[in-house]
Amino acid sequence: MPRLDGKTVIISGGARGMGASHARLFTERGARVVLMDRLVEEGRSLAAELGDAAVFVEADVTSSQDWKRVVERAEHTFGTVDVLVNNAGILMLHRLETATEADFRRTVEVNQIGVFLGMRAVVPAMRRAGRGSIVNIGSTAGLVGYPDCFAYAATKWAIRGMTKTAAAELAPYGIRVNAVHPGDVETPMTADIRASGELTTDGIPLGRFAVPHEVSLAVLHLASNDSSYTTGADVAVDGAYTAV
Repeated sequence: MPRLDGKTVIISGGARGMGASHARLFTERGARVVLMDRLVEEGRSLAAELGDAAVFVEADVTSSQDWKRVVERAEHTFGTVDVLVNNAGILMLHRLETATEADFRRTVEVNQIGVFLGMRAVVPAMRRAGRGSIVNIGSTAGLVGYPDCFAYAATKWAIRGMTKTAAAELAPYGIRVNAVHPGDVETPMTADIRASGELTTDGIPLGRFAVPHEVSLAVLHLASNDSSYTTGADVAVDGAYTAV
């Protein structure tokens, strides 16, 4: 299995759901993690569970100053910043005709600008270290059209463009940038939608939703040295949803 021995990983949206799953797997594989989230109670609880290998920082991904604080905390506590997992995101179900300007802008601020600010914030630290891996969490909504997810899909397609462009720009510094695109995953963010019946397994060849750990395994691979020649890639973790 891939290892992250001695590496410091920043995980946005790290307090619960997929972010918490990434944190648990990464610490099992030898990493130190900085959990970045607005969910204070959940974040502190997870950091306590993970022990000396984790710290929690209350922060908002839409704030460049908060990103600066997180990177400084990571370097002060653990010495380096080796990996960034841009995991934080929000999902609002709206069609083009029903999406409000406020909802669209908020989705862009969190899902797209948050990723931009995160990548920009860690680059100086990674350049100092002479290496780095950035994993942006996209979605199958960024691979195909997704009715009822107009704003969300727009931001996830944007993540693909930012990932590939950053991969080309940062390769000379030994910094790799890749994107993981989960399909429907059993997380708190999708719980209400799954319960309402709006989200079903129809159209998923594997016939089920993913669990967070299955996404974390793909993120782990891209974060580790096992993917040392992989950059600018899109990795779908979707039960073959986008393959048919």
